[in-house]
Amino acid sequence: MTHPSVDGGTGPLDDAAVVHPFLGPGGAPRSMVLTIDVITPIVDDPRCFGAIAATNALSDVYAMGGRPEVALSFAGFPSDKLPLTVLAEILAGMAEACLRARCAIVGGHTIADAEPKAGLAVVGSVDPTKVWSQRSAREGQVLVLTKPLGTGIVGQAIRAGKAPESLITEALAQMLTLNDVACEIGLAVGATSCTDVTGFGLLGHLRNVMEASDLCAEIWSGAVPFLEGTRALIAEGVVPGGSKRNLKHASQVTTFEESVSEETRLLLADAQTSGGLLLCVPEARSEEALRRLADAGIARAAVIGRLSSSEGEHRIRVTAS
Repeated sequence: MTHPSVDGGTGPLDDAAVVHPFLGPGGAPRSMVLTIDVITPIVDDPRCFGAIAATNALSDVYAMGGRPEVALSFAGFPSDKLPLTVLAEILAGMAEACLRARCAIVGGHTIADAEPKAGLAVVGSVDPTKVWSQRSAREGQVLVLTKPLGTGIVGQAIRAGKAPESLITEALAQMLTLNDVACEIGLAVGATSCTDVTGFGLLGHLRNVMEASDLCAEIWSGAVPFLEGTRALIAEGVVPGGSKRNLKHASQVTTFEESVSEETRLLLADAQTSGGLLLCVPEARSEEALRRLADAGIARAAVIGRLSSSEGEHRIRVTAS
């Protein structure tokens, strides 16, 4: 794809890409946002895997309040075990996701590997006056989660052959959804801080924000959206090891009301792939945020908690309602 900041004078066989500075409205310079993320397959379909891997990597730019501009693709591939047509499908899926994000892939690298891997190194841009740092959450704000939790459980169920087709369809649609619109709406309603919910789970990523901003959070577990059917899978023992480790780690700074079930605790710590944004929004604008998100098709976004001043070691309190 073409991109206004990519130098069209270099060709596909040059040793590197040339990119011009990123500019905003009126030619105002924008700061760069740099990130990289690589994952292993969560689904069998290679094109879908590539698209999820790219969507997942792009999310960190949105979590900073920025927009992806250009990217370098990466893939590890067992060419001694799988045909190169599978690799082509993975790369095609990555390209499709980046096209939806208006992010140009300007190069990349592949290596021989025992297990397929895919991801992006992304260069984004952000208005330097509107960067969402994890240090900039504020007391009294509410937490808005834009996607349901549970993709880690679903991924484990897919590997175990226990995932219902309806749940797989819902989870894949969610993982393929960019966080671009959620980012734009967060900026519009005055969010000051954000994180995306990925490998460390909701509690792990929230812990990082609370420690960086020296705040505490109360989470209303009854308000948190979960993918339908994930509780039943947990009851069957379908829980990834990463989610169990996440819960153990988060429990160091989290207190749970006794009535919060073990299934709920595991879902709050579930390791997500291409999860949603967790926005720190002024409480007075929370209803506006939900309305805008719903109008944009993000129907399961929810206000799930509130931030307060620091009160010792336990940064997070989870209640049943």
